[in-house]
Amino acid sequence: MSIQSLLSEVEILKSEYEKFERGNKAAGTRARKSLQEIKKTAHELRGAIQAKKSEGAV
Repeated sequence: MSIQSLLSEVEILKSEYEKFERGNKAAGTRARKSLQEIKKTAHELRGAIQAKKSEGAV
């Protein structure tokens, strides 16, 4: 996992949420799915950071 993948997912969310705000109901579903992916990626990234911290790599 990298910060780039997280940022990419945030951009997808932004795009879908803007479509939803304009009245596209299907975009709301995609935005929720994107939020779930962001949550998953953030959790994985958090774990990777903690592992590096525990190893003393930082």
